[in-house]
Amino acid sequence: MNEHQTAERLDNFLSFYNNLSQNNLNSLAELYAGNVEFIDPVHHMLGLEQLQQYFSHAYARLSSCHFIATSKIANESQGCLSWVMTFTHDAIGNGKAISVHGCSVLHWNSEGKIAYHRDYYDLNEMVLEHIPLLGWVTKKIKQKMAKEA
Repeated sequence: MNEHQTAERLDNFLSFYNNLSQNNLNSLAELYAGNVEFIDPVHHMLGLEQLQQYFSHAYARLSSCHFIATSKIANESQGCLSWVMTFTHDAIGNGKAISVHGCSVLHWNSEGKIAYHRDYYDLNEMVLEHIPLLGWVTKKIKQKMAKEA
């Protein structure tokens, strides 16, 4: 596999997520291995069935979601994609657009499907700072920590 093909895997991954919706969750099987391990700051799942259930729940109230790549590194068996995700969700931030910086680490199996997917992002940036009282508290804590540094 050449450098172009490995970068193409990450482009396809990004395109897949930019087109994912509640209506096409069955297409996850095209990208992921049946025994996929998926980890993010809140969840740890094993298997495609758990992943489909997770996305079904996550996309049920999601109004929009779009990813822009900020950097990519890949070889034939693994890749890392840094991104900015902008989403709107009726239960977070009163439905306003929220941008979150993150990174996905991916490992592909011998069939070219994702066997391991780990997302790194700031849960505070995604959710907590958009909850009225909690957002105020986390902002104050960050300010205090910045002064002490």
